[in-house]
Formats: sequence, C-alpha cells, structure tokens
Amino acid sequence: MLKVAFASTDRNRVNQHFGAAEGFAVYEVTPDKATLVGVAEFAEEAMDGNEDKLGAKVEFLEGCAAVYVMAIGASAIKKLMAKGIQPIRVDEIDGIDELLTEISRAMKEGGVAWIDRAIAAQTKVAEGDRFAAMEEEGWEG
Repeated sequence: MLKVAFASTDRNRVNQHFGAAEGFAVYEVTPDKATLVGVAEFAEEAMDGNEDKLGAKVEFLEGCAAVYVMAIGASAIKKLMAKGIQPIRVDEIDGIDELLTEISRAMKEGGVAWIDRAIAAQTKVAEGDRFAAMEEEGWEG
C-alpha cells in the first residue's frame, strides 16, 4: 500500500501549485484499489516565496510516497525529498482517478522508478521489523 497526495481544489484534477495549494487529497493505493483517506485545506496563499507556508504542507504529507502537483519550487522539492516524498509534476488535464489507476497498474507491473523505490523501502522496513521481532523472541541468526 502506498499513500499518495494530490494538490487539488476539487478532488477531481491536479490543479494546484504546491506552495499555493489550498488543498490536498490523500489516497491509500493498492494494486487493486484506491481509497480516499484524508483531505487537508489550507488558507489561500500568494505565490510570493513565503517559505513558512511550506512547513505545514510538508508535515501534513508525512508518510506519503508522492505528491502530484501542477508546479513546485526548488525549496519545496528539497523539503519533500528530505521526508522521502516524491514530488511529481503533471498537467491540469490529468484526472486524479486516471492517475490512481496508473499507480495501481505500476504497483502490479513495476517499471515506475518512484513506485518501485517506495515499495522496496516498505519491504525493507517490514523485513527489518520482522527481524527485530525475531530477535526479541530470542531467535539466533
């Protein structure tokens, strides 16, 4: 399962610049389905380079593998990447439903770098948890 966010005012299309985004829709995506699990709304912001506006947005997106946006500045990219969140630029014509279908397909078939990396990272964490649990139970390697 991957959590993916979309910068959107209508929850139908990616239609927001990251820094000025008034809202995000967050979905949990599996190879078979996508479920809306969260929505955030932010006060309207001018695109004036106000760095303070990025913190709350990056914090809300924590735990997401990616965020889809129409545009994004370099400082926002840096902050997202530091949290392990892949920013992805798309056109406003890209509907969220179509993007969710593409993500699900890529989870099944592979070949999309950020999705492959996110799944590999989750698998590594899960295996680490499994080995830690085995060690706590007294398993010897």
